[in-house]
Amino acid sequence: MTARDHLADRHALLAAAYRTHVTHGSRYALVDFPDHANVGDSAIWLGELALLRQITGRDPCYVSTWHDFDLAAFQDACTDGILFLHGGGNLGDIWPHHQRFREDILTRVRDRTVVQLPQSIHFRVPAQVARFAALVADHPDFVLYVRDTRSLDFAREHLACPTHLAPDSAYALGPQARAAPQGDVLMLMRTDDERQGYAIPPSDPAVVVDWLDDDADLPVGVDAKAREAQALARVDRGLRLLARGRIIVTDRLHGHILADLLGIPHVVLDNDYGKIAAYMDAWPVRDVTVAPAMTIEQALVLAERLVDAK
Repeated sequence: MTARDHLADRHALLAAAYRTHVTHGSRYALVDFPDHANVGDSAIWLGELALLRQITGRDPCYVSTWHDFDLAAFQDACTDGILFLHGGGNLGDIWPHHQRFREDILTRVRDRTVVQLPQSIHFRVPAQVARFAALVADHPDFVLYVRDTRSLDFAREHLACPTHLAPDSAYALGPQARAAPQGDVLMLMRTDDERQGYAIPPSDPAVVVDWLDDDADLPVGVDAKAREAQALARVDRGLRLLARGRIIVTDRLHGHILADLLGIPHVVLDNDYGKIAAYMDAWPVRDVTVAPAMTIEQALVLAERLVDAK
């Protein structure tokens, strides 16, 4: 499979999954907009929006974040149509405000299908599973998509709802243009609650960054068009950041996915609970320019080999 075939395959699988729920002209809502600087979540949102527009030929009738959802406004704007929950890696108890919002939607929106777009599942506290499982079992029409087989196995054991495997929705963005690199190795490393705590040798010449700070000129506003502009600005920032390196080392899933879309050779480390390894096991990239690593030392050696191969 060539790189072009690999990206086209991901897009086709996503489109087929979305088309089971909407067709041309369908009305829909898309909620849990990622109102934060993390580039990966904005890439997912833009992929979701691109697919839904491509299939339905229309914009969402309602958009909200986790903190400004208004049930009455949603019902007025979207008298019918599916409610789609934004995908990502927050189904569980690591990012509780997103999980509480998801549970609130299942409790309050019961007059239509609710579709959770592709997620990774992880609960650090097993007792938290029972509450979510009860809400899922009680909902009349909830459909769940997950991004890896570990999450699929978990859902089929604990959650009484249709569950399907699908790639991350950021792949709907398709191949991206790459600017000229500014240096050899750029390390995009987590500084948030999913970090593994890799100790990077102080003598290593690689540039080490994260992507959790917005540009000063980020568009403002809270309506759907403003939210889309914010997501576009964040993804553009992430693409520009990754393009600085001839080779990327990252422990962010969307460091891997966006590097893949940019065609940048990269080395992948895991986050603290194995999310990235689980995703790559489910959706392997059969390409010598994508290399998994277990330790930071191994990652740096592999990165130098990729630099030399260039």
